[in-house]
Amino acid sequence: MFLEKAKSLRGEITVPGDKSISHRAVMFGALSRGRTEVRNFLQGADCLSTIGCFRELGIEIENREDVITIHGRGLDGLSAPSRILDAGNSGTTTRLISGILAAQPFETILTGDASIRKRPMRRIIEPLAMMGADIESMDGNGCAPLKIHGTSLKGIHYLSRVASAQVKSAVLLAGLYAEGETSVTEPVLSRNHSEIMLETFGARIRAEGNTVTISPRPCLEGRKIIVPGDISSAAYFIAAGLLVPDSDILIRNVGINPTRDGILRAARAMGGKITLLNEKHEGEPTADIHVVYSPLQGTVIEGDIIPALIDELPVIAVMAAAAEGTTIIRDAAELKVKESDRIQVVTENLSAMGCDITATDDGMVINGGSPLKGASILSHNDHRIAMSFAIASLIAEGETVIRDRECVTISYPDFYSDLASLCR
Repeated sequence: MFLEKAKSLRGEITVPGDKSISHRAVMFGALSRGRTEVRNFLQGADCLSTIGCFRELGIEIENREDVITIHGRGLDGLSAPSRILDAGNSGTTTRLISGILAAQPFETILTGDASIRKRPMRRIIEPLAMMGADIESMDGNGCAPLKIHGTSLKGIHYLSRVASAQVKSAVLLAGLYAEGETSVTEPVLSRNHSEIMLETFGARIRAEGNTVTISPRPCLEGRKIIVPGDISSAAYFIAAGLLVPDSDILIRNVGINPTRDGILRAARAMGGKITLLNEKHEGEPTADIHVVYSPLQGTVIEGDIIPALIDELPVIAVMAAAAEGTTIIRDAAELKVKESDRIQVVTENLSAMGCDITATDDGMVINGGSPLKGASILSHNDHRIAMSFAIASLIAEGETVIRDRECVTISYPDFYSDLASLCR
C-alpha cells in the first residue's frame, strides 16, 4: 500500500467498539444464565476468535453484526470441544479463556497462530498452577499450544510481577470456580474492564488500591452491553489530528476509562490540544474527543502511566518523532512480547524514515523535530505497527509503503477507509 503526505484532516469519525470489552462481553455472557446482547461489538479477527472458541465449547452465539446475542448456560454450561481451540492472533482470548478452562471437567488443547505460539504464557500458567490448575505448554517453552486438564481449584492471593489485565483476568475468571476468595495484587493498576463488567453481570468483586478480590460461584445473569469506541483505535486519529497541519477531528463515543486514557495524558503533556465533550460516567466512561493540530514538544513517559497506554506507545513514538526536543519512553519492556517486539520494530521503521531514535532495554529515546521521509515499512503482521506508520506517512515527504498492511483487520477492519475519509 502506498501512502502520501496529507494536507489536512477534517471531519467526524466513529471508531470500532473496544476490543478488550468486546472479548469480555462474549466470555462473561457465555458464563451467565440467559441471553446477553452486545451492541457495537468489534468485528475484528481477534474478537471473532473468541466467538469461535466459545461456539466450540457449546455456546450458541448469533452474530448479526449490529448485535451479538450470546445464549449463556451459566458457569457450568460449557461442554468439551470436539477439536483444538484456535485463538488465532488473540492474546486476550488465549490468556483469559485459560482461566476458565482450568476449572472445567474436561481436557482442552488451546493454540493460535505463529505469533501466539511465541508469546509468553508462563505468566498465566504459574498463578493458575498455584490454584491447582493442570496446564502444560506442549512444546515445553512456556508458550501455546497449551493442554489444559480441568480440575478443582482453590482461591489464592496472587502478587503479580507485571501489571497485566490479561494475567489479572485469567486469575479472576479461575476464581469464579475456586474454593474460597481469589485476589490479585498488581504493582500498578492495569485496565479494569473485567472488574467493571463482571460486577455488571452479578459477580461479587472488591477493589482496594491495586488489589482486586472475587468471591466464588456467583449467579451471573445475561445483560445488554453497549461497547464504547476503542480508545486504542481512536489513538491513531488523535495522533493524526495533532500532527497534520490545519487538522480538526471529532471522534465520537470513545471509552475514556482512567486505566486506558494514557494516550490523552501523554498527548496533553506534549502540548496537544484535546477537548472532551459529552462526557458520560455510567459504567464504562465515554466522551467525544475533539482534536486540533498542535505543535508538539518532547516529554518523558514512564512509571505508572505505562499500563494505561502500552498499546498506544508505537503511535506515541510517531508523535515523538515529529515533536521538538527529546522524548524518553521507559518502563515499557512489555512491548517486547506483544504481536512483535515493538521496541525493535518501531525503532527500525522510524530510523528508515529518518528519525533519530535509539532502542533501550525498556523503551526508546527519540530526538524529534527532523522531517520524516517516506520508506518501506515492515509491519511484521502487527496491526498496531501498520496503523502507527500509516499515521507517520501523513507527515512524511514522499511515498510510504506498508508491507502486510491487511493485518489491521485484527482490530480495525475499516481503518484505511476511515483514515481516507478525513483527508482533505
